[in-house]
Parts: sequence; structure tokens; C-alpha cells
Amino acid sequence: MVEPKEENLLVPLDKYLKAGLHIGTKFKTKYMAPFIYKVRPDGLAVLNVQEINERIGIAAEFMAQYEPEEILVACRRENGWKAAELFSKHTGIDVISGRYSPGVLINPDSKNFTETKLLVVADPWPDRNIVKDANKMGVPIIAFCDTNNTANDIDFIIPCNNKGKKSLGLLFYILTKEYMKIKKLGELKASLEDFDDES
Repeated sequence: MVEPKEENLLVPLDKYLKAGLHIGTKFKTKYMAPFIYKVRPDGLAVLNVQEINERIGIAAEFMAQYEPEEILVACRRENGWKAAELFSKHTGIDVISGRYSPGVLINPDSKNFTETKLLVVADPWPDRNIVKDANKMGVPIIAFCDTNNTANDIDFIIPCNNKGKKSLGLLFYILTKEYMKIKKLGELKASLEDFDDES
């Protein structure tokens, strides 16, 4: 693997590696093929860390063009709930953890209706219902995508291990830190360990 230059990374390289953010699945889709660096002898696909790092940075810059109340994050996957809630607490961005109630994005009569201008999903497969509604409304979508994800309904992919607690914790930690920094919301007081559900 070509070692990324540390100064270009949003967190030290060992943090990416320890969280397993680059370890994909044994399944690969055509959408994710460009981000795969190699396949290990055990069959697991390995994602390019430099690419992951760059795309998290681009996503944070894009998110920072919106105010917190204009963004919605969806995380059906339980492994990401704690990290997503911390992300929400520090950025002021609303998060739907668990099941998405149909109509939140498309039915103005729904009591939970929200006029979202940007959607971020932790995994486009379990979060497919909100992805479908966002597409109907023309809302751009950023998605954390593993090697087995399809991404035909996604506007911007962050390639990553979107299943592990540590990797989801690291992703939400970096996005929180970068969003707060770009928006000048002050310094993030929480540590990576706070976002890591296994601590």
C-alpha cells in the first residue's frame, strides 16, 4: 500500500488502521471497485486509505455549505447509534437512529416532517427507504459505502467499513471535528474514544 503522507491525513494513519476503516467485505460491486486497493488472501477487499481520507474531507466541506438544521443524518445500523448521537450533540445536526418513519421527508402533513437540504446515511442498504424519499425530493445524498454497497441513488460516496463500531465511531468523530472547524463552531471537546462504542 502506498503510505499516505501523515500531514495530509485528517487523523493519524494508525487511527484509520486500528479502526479497520479500510477493511471491506468479500463482496465487491462495480460502484465500489474504483476505491478498492487490493483483495487480501482471506478474500476481504481492502479500501484505499488515502481515498477514504480525501473523501471524508470533501464531504465535510460540502456539509459545511449547509446550516445544521438543513442537514439530516440517518443511521439504521445500531453499531453507529452512539457515534451518530454524539455527532448530533456537537454539531446541532438532527439524526434519525434506527427506523425511518415514512413521510418525514416527503409528507408536509407528517408531524415529524422536515425540510432537509442534505442527507447523510450510514449505509444506503438499511437506510434505503430514506434514500428513496430523498431522491424523490431531489435532496443530495452522501453515503458511507462498503465494498458490497450499490450506489446508483447516491450523489457522493465515502468508501469505508460501514459496519464496525470502531470504524463508524471514527467516521462520525472526523466529520464532527471537521464540520465544527469549518463552520467555526468552536473546538470539539469530545475525544475519539467517546465516539467509539466499545470504550
